[in-house]
Amino acid sequence: MHNLKLAAVVMCAVVATSNAYAMDLSLNDAVDMILAESQDLKKADANLKQAEASLDAANANRWFKLEGTATYMNLVDVKNPTKSYSVDIPPELGGVLSQIAGKQVNLPASLDIPDNMFMAGVSFTQPIYTFGKIGNAVKSVKAAIKMADASREMTAREVRYSAVDMYWTAKMTDEIVKISQADLQAARDARKSLTSKGRANRSNLVKIESDIATKEINLSNAEFNRDTAHRMLKILAGIDINTELNLTDEFPKTFPDLNAGELTSTPQWDALNEQIVMYERNAKSKRDGALPTLAATASYNYIAYGPNMSNMFGRDNMQSAYWGLALQVPIFSGGANMANATIEAMNAEAARQDLDKSKKLTTEEYNRAIDQYNHLRGNLAKLENARDLAAKAYDFSSGRFASGQTSAVELAEVSAGLYQLDIALLNAKYNILMSAESVKKLGE
Repeated sequence: MHNLKLAAVVMCAVVATSNAYAMDLSLNDAVDMILAESQDLKKADANLKQAEASLDAANANRWFKLEGTATYMNLVDVKNPTKSYSVDIPPELGGVLSQIAGKQVNLPASLDIPDNMFMAGVSFTQPIYTFGKIGNAVKSVKAAIKMADASREMTAREVRYSAVDMYWTAKMTDEIVKISQADLQAARDARKSLTSKGRANRSNLVKIESDIATKEINLSNAEFNRDTAHRMLKILAGIDINTELNLTDEFPKTFPDLNAGELTSTPQWDALNEQIVMYERNAKSKRDGALPTLAATASYNYIAYGPNMSNMFGRDNMQSAYWGLALQVPIFSGGANMANATIEAMNAEAARQDLDKSKKLTTEEYNRAIDQYNHLRGNLAKLENARDLAAKAYDFSSGRFASGQTSAVELAEVSAGLYQLDIALLNAKYNILMSAESVKKLGE
């Protein structure tokens, strides 16, 4: 007996030591860690940055464009590809020119044609008025940025809701393990009281043994569910999988009024509203593509040429420059502008229908969450009272069983009733908390 007590003390010390190294995790810390680890939220942040970069690209069309070109060409004489391009001059031409000029004109036997040419230029274009093409495109991108921002908020709320759900689910599995342990220990105590008074009634003993076996399975399942829930929580929060968790937040004993008002706006509605604006602006920008563009333009060109590369820059070269206004008028595009505008308009109509549907469904979900919160909260006191009465009934039945005044069947029925009410009370608190979280997700 002394050795058994010593072993029990050592075991308690080991358990206490292991729990001392467990990681304390509160609800707020778990939510922050899961938000930081969320891939969905990181993707939403990337989408927002992409939309902001698109605004820079759209605004770039408002500014001037400066383009430069440089070209070198060599004219090839097809008959003599390895020689410079030249033209033979007939001797008679010199005599004709001498008669016309009244003096002797000496012409070379051949004339070399400059076959090396270098051209360099720079052009400048500044849009002045685009009849809404650029302006509507920029407004469309601004709407897309607002939509991406609302989508990020919607994602953050969804991730937070999932984090809270995961935390309270894990906490509930902790509580179920405790309830199952207490239930199993009560059955073992009943067996001990049955066997401590001599020879036990065989039917009662068999029933007790059966209940103990069932409760051991229930405890094993509860521990498995707890380990699974803790594992998922650690994965989502980025915690080492071998770390033991101690969830510090407890289920509240009381729940305050929600004081939730009428639902007037949600991130999803904001995103859909901005999506409608984006498509409508895109449609107008596409339609405006059939209108002209007025721009200021200027250009400078330099041209050098010669018979070969060594002397092509030593001759009199050409330069040209101009500035002015240009009106670019689309004449025919095959109906592409109107077709693209129609596509964007249909996208806007689809987004409008999605918004109407979302308003109906989300409002119903919001109101149902409020009703569920109030309903469960209103019944909580009755459920707690029923659980307390079941606990008293079990105490009475356990005492009667210990004195041999009742059977193991009756004790098992009372025990099962207490177990079910413990689980029902735990589920009610979990559902109240998640109903309040649904209201926050949709209505804040």
